[in-house]
Amino acid sequence: MLNDANSHAPDGQPWRITVLRNANGMVATFMDWGATWLSARVPMRDGSVREALLGCATPSDYLHQDAYLGATIGRYANRIANATLTSQNRQLAANQGEHQLHGGPQGFDKRRWQIVSQSDNAVVYRIDSPDGDQGYPGNLQAQVRYALEDDNTLSISYQAEVDQPCPVNLTNHAYFNLDARHGDARQHRLQLLAEHYLPVDSAGIPSAPLKEVADTSFDFREAKTVAQDFLADADQQAVKGYDHAFLLNSGGDVSQPAAHLWSEDGQLQLTVLTAAPALQFYTGNYLAGTRAREQESYTAFQGIALESEFLPDSPNHPEWPQPSCWLQPGERWESVTRYRFTPR
Repeated sequence: MLNDANSHAPDGQPWRITVLRNANGMVATFMDWGATWLSARVPMRDGSVREALLGCATPSDYLHQDAYLGATIGRYANRIANATLTSQNRQLAANQGEHQLHGGPQGFDKRRWQIVSQSDNAVVYRIDSPDGDQGYPGNLQAQVRYALEDDNTLSISYQAEVDQPCPVNLTNHAYFNLDARHGDARQHRLQLLAEHYLPVDSAGIPSAPLKEVADTSFDFREAKTVAQDFLADADQQAVKGYDHAFLLNSGGDVSQPAAHLWSEDGQLQLTVLTAAPALQFYTGNYLAGTRAREQESYTAFQGIALESEFLPDSPNHPEWPQPSCWLQPGERWESVTRYRFTPR
């Protein structure tokens, strides 16, 4: 990862790579471009080390993929219908047809973040986003802090401030594959502690009210393989698999698990805890052709994303049962998500 023949980013400056280590021997790697999580190497019980994240071979490869691998997403993660904030009659920059996805064509994943501080086990990045950036109102300052704890938890803490009312929804777009061979991630087992999910159309735009998971293929309240009910109904078929937000039972309590993911061989478990109201569960339906670390390119379904966030298009749906995504001047938005890796 450090030996990139193309050693400079689009702004002409070198990539700045940060490596965090904990007392347990886990190693997590990041870069300042996109405040991107590059790698998570977990020591296993048998003495081997398992890479838990999908990623590219070199930093410059990240410029040539559109899967948002490991990137920090902002100002608004997921989709905003018609790229419009209807309450303000404000047009945003569209980048998925007429809609906006993950903050627009030049979202935070395509920027250099400034390193505020770093140590052996933590790094803090900051970005300044000017008024009108991707169509959003007001000047915004955001920070993300990655901290690697000794229990193999990667803690991601976000904060943001604005000088005009603006929706804010930062997340990380890591793709997980907990198997040593990084095969089809649909063979992973998932438990997702949520009673409701949000149906969407083929563009990922909410198309109906929140729906109960009971008696649907979206019921992961008890652990099952992702493959078990894959493409079993129209809601999945519309987006070629799972790519849906689930309203979490934890209700913003970061001490309560939101989801558990197990490798196919059962030897590595990931637990997700978050202050966010929802998780976007995505099965990598469009990963095919994405540049890969271990091979020329990934195939579809080779990674699973569990993105902590507000529900998609929340700026236009104040009726949904979650805190408001609108940040007001004088307030500070703060959220934390923890990804804990446990060898079995």
